[in-house]
Amino acid sequence: MYHQHFGLNESPFSLTPDTEYFFNYASHCDALNTLLAAIKMGEGFIKVVGEVGTGKTLLCRSVLKMLGDDIVTAYIPNPMLTSNELREALADELGLSVEQDQDRDPHRLLKRIYRELVRLRSEGKKIVLLIDEAQAIPNSTLEALRLLTNLETEKYKLLQVVLIGQPELDERLKRQSVRQLKQRITFSCELELIDRNSIDGYVLHRLNVAGYSGARLFSSRAISLLAKASRGVPRIINVLCHKALMSAYGQGQARVDIKHVRDAIKDTEVAQSRRHHNWQLADIGLSVCVLIGLGLVYVGTAS
Repeated sequence: MYHQHFGLNESPFSLTPDTEYFFNYASHCDALNTLLAAIKMGEGFIKVVGEVGTGKTLLCRSVLKMLGDDIVTAYIPNPMLTSNELREALADELGLSVEQDQDRDPHRLLKRIYRELVRLRSEGKKIVLLIDEAQAIPNSTLEALRLLTNLETEKYKLLQVVLIGQPELDERLKRQSVRQLKQRITFSCELELIDRNSIDGYVLHRLNVAGYSGARLFSSRAISLLAKASRGVPRIINVLCHKALMSAYGQGQARVDIKHVRDAIKDTEVAQSRRHHNWQLADIGLSVCVLIGLGLVYVGTAS
């Protein structure tokens, strides 16, 4: 589309979580380092929380890519599972077949998982279960997950769990029914939104990874409007940047300016809603000022 026009090898603002585009923003870098260190320690639950679109899945994939051969990982991207479906998913990730009906018996399946975990541990390997979108785990499955972490030998736990989810996960963990699980969380990380001063670096990083090597592509005014409209949410930044590039390309421009970002915002509902809300507040503020002014005039006239 616009790749050749701007000297790009690929789309720099794709929504697919590509680890090559991981941006070492403060909270994301801290979370990555914490995850890697905690996994090496090998005990307890690790919790990562972030708003929608802040790059949780990209962080998870980056961690998976950086772990050594001594770490066996099981990744579950969709945790809307029953207790036994969770065990089946874990067994499948560990390479255990559960095709036969007898293999799906909860007690039998748990014993097979235990034996496999012991075998892997005897080979000097640590086993980590990463669960994305963890805020969606049913309550009964949360308890089954806790019980899975009870699997141990005399010296060490056999399974470590990383929970990655939206802020609703914290609300779930406040419930009395899951207090035992919450007590096992040894490390917690929170992914923050990208601030205005770092958005320029974020955009430049993704452009460079995609092969761009020219002069500044997004003007300062374009970046400022991009920061305001996206509120620092990486996913929205990507959407707006992609559409702004399309707009500039369509107009035959070699640089993205504020008008192209405005075009992108007009075509992106999630970016419009906040701006529209701000405009409404401004209108209300203006109306109040006018009414107050009229009131003062009236009072002055009456007196």
